[in-house]
Amino acid sequence: MRILVVEDDPVLLRSLAATLREEDYAVDTAADGEEGLDKARTGAYDAIALDVMLPKLDGWGVLAGLRPACVTPVLMLTARDTVPDRIKGLNQGADDYLTKPFDIDELLARLRALIRRTAGQTQSLLQIGDLALDTAARRATLAGEEVVLTAREYRLLEYLALHRGDVVTRTTLYEHLFDENDNSLSNLLDVHVSNLRKKLGRDFITTRRGHGYTIA
Repeated sequence: MRILVVEDDPVLLRSLAATLREEDYAVDTAADGEEGLDKARTGAYDAIALDVMLPKLDGWGVLAGLRPACVTPVLMLTARDTVPDRIKGLNQGADDYLTKPFDIDELLARLRALIRRTAGQTQSLLQIGDLALDTAARRATLAGEEVVLTAREYRLLEYLALHRGDVVTRTTLYEHLFDENDNSLSNLLDVHVSNLRKKLGRDFITTRRGHGYTIA
């Protein structure tokens, strides 16, 4: 999953980016509203964490520039804990609201919930046949036995599971699994798919030649 963090406090921005990467997210960052809006419009993100008080263009302006064309879920981050501010953000297209200072575990939980809901999932546990995928714990079990996955194998599996039934193109997978600084080899996706098939069964992920991959 790929997340954009728009925050002008350099210490908080580095901290959030590092924490999200530790949680196996691909992360892009922006330090002002104009840069954030440009990246949000041109990048493929699963969620955006957006500060309200930003230089050049504030969070309200970023939201106005995004909606309704961009449907990526937005979590607003602000030190202004007033009802009118929360109402304003939600009315302008924000999906959730978190007041600074916040607990990082709550931030992670809210982002996971936004990503799930956008994919039409309401629970953190995804069941696909004998496979159980716990998106909160980032853990997979097959017939009750834990499946050991690398960070990127898990990210790939989770994305395909959240979009079960859809044919996901290779381009989409690269856009959502790798950040702007990642210079991944073109065959890396094939390697991860091959490894997942070895661990989950050769027919678990179907290749649609010329189109992409799908989990039925």
